[in-house]
Amino acid sequence: MGGSVVTGAGTGAHVPPEFVAGFSDTLADISRSCRALSRGEREGRRALGEQAADSGLGLREVTAVHLAAARRAWPQLPGVATARDAAELRRVGSAVLAALEAGVAALAEGHERAQRHAVRKAETERRAFVDDLLYGRSDPGRIAEQAEGFGLRLADRHIVVVATAPEAGPYDESHPQLRRVERELAGRFGDHDALIAPKDGRLVCIAPTTQQHVLDAFVKAVAAPRTAVSRPHSGAVGVVRSYEEALSALDLADRLGLSAPVLNAADLLVFPVLMRDRAAMSDLVRTVLGPLESARGGPLPLLETISAYAAAGYVNAEAARRLDLSVRALSYRLERIAALTGFDPDDALQRYTLETAALGARLLGWPVTPL
Repeated sequence: MGGSVVTGAGTGAHVPPEFVAGFSDTLADISRSCRALSRGEREGRRALGEQAADSGLGLREVTAVHLAAARRAWPQLPGVATARDAAELRRVGSAVLAALEAGVAALAEGHERAQRHAVRKAETERRAFVDDLLYGRSDPGRIAEQAEGFGLRLADRHIVVVATAPEAGPYDESHPQLRRVERELAGRFGDHDALIAPKDGRLVCIAPTTQQHVLDAFVKAVAAPRTAVSRPHSGAVGVVRSYEEALSALDLADRLGLSAPVLNAADLLVFPVLMRDRAAMSDLVRTVLGPLESARGGPLPLLETISAYAAAGYVNAEAARRLDLSVRALSYRLERIAALTGFDPDDALQRYTLETAALGARLLGWPVTPL
């Protein structure tokens, strides 16, 4: 077929002639012999389908030019011109249509195979980039250069949001929730500078502070059992720091039994401060709460009472409701805490010591984990 390009009927797309090369000749030969498309001919169409995908041509366009080539070739096909009767013409037509069907199917198979390969390659590259970015394992200059290809300008201040996996299972590149969230954000905001990627079974969103609306929409769209939001930090090192802050917030939530579905790292800064001197915190827990181990039923009920009393703003009725106790039973527990520890929960200064020790116990895993 001559010319520099082939135009697919009704598509308006221009396809280079090499993607249809030889197809009319193949149909001409089949019209004479009424044979099936050979294995080599099918493989040739598969290869052309792959090349078309690699060249950025859509399957619709390359399919259209093959159909157009068959339509134009049909009146001049040798088997059609020499058919002696209607029965022979039907036999030739059936063979040509079968070859056209097999050829287009092979073309589509090759095109889809190339697309799957491209998707896997893109996923591999994104996964490697996300690993390097979040773990700070690559040269900052190289990371910044790569980041541009993913829509991130690392000179900006970024926030990292980490969402835990739903009950259906951990996040990966093929998780339907990932695709749904990406489509929803793209539909609402068009081009945006956020990068969304799975990491260690969780879903991570990295976006500049100027895209706060995208971050808010991500938190709402993902609807995770728990989501942690970091503070903003600048540069590639800042992204690593933000990611670690979000992970730390999730860890603290598990250890402290926090129920909030969305955690802000800025709201939890007191806890790393409390744990900065682990030996001192262990000594505080041992000294203040150690005597609770002699209580009937062990220290856990009384430890839970201290935490619930603090969370209720030291209001007896509310604390009793949270613990599913009567106010009288709560009062008895508070008296036992004061008697065993020497610290009165109703004294402003002493209650602070008890509350801090109780927080330290939860962070350290005491009494399940020995100090």
